[in-house]
Amino acid sequence: MSRAIKHLLIGVLFIMTTGLTPATASESDRKLTIVNPQNLYDPTPNGYSTAVITPPNARIAYISGQGGQDATGSLSPDFAAQVKQAYANLTTALTGIGARPDQVAKLTVFVVDHDMSKLEVLTRNVVKVFGETLPAQTLVPVPKLAIDPMLFEVEAVVVLD
Repeated sequence: MSRAIKHLLIGVLFIMTTGLTPATASESDRKLTIVNPQNLYDPTPNGYSTAVITPPNARIAYISGQGGQDATGSLSPDFAAQVKQAYANLTTALTGIGARPDQVAKLTVFVVDHDMSKLEVLTRNVVKVFGETLPAQTLVPVPKLAIDPMLFEVEAVVVLD
């Protein structure tokens, strides 16, 4: 008998003799806990939360940076258009892994030549995608991204279950 089959049989016997069954998480067991302490600045008007606690034993997915390219690879020179498209791309990536926006625990956004005028565009798009379930978020000003016309990129950490 092969070693793999022996291990499988031992596992089955263990489950049968102990009465253990695989745990299934309920919807509430998979929810993220949003934390915005009262003694800190309230970040929600700016489209993020101070902290997000993931459920115990959660599977985590990491979504690579999504830029503002459309499905053909075209990239608008307009910052607002790139941000809108990048969040549409992020939503498509979430759907691709069977996740929803309320499962995103953390975003990191990269903004080329960041200034305060860009915050309204960023906040509007985050709130449109995430509603009241705002993930933790870090904005990183950068001089440039992977390709010169890129002005914005967003990456995500997602709790799958």
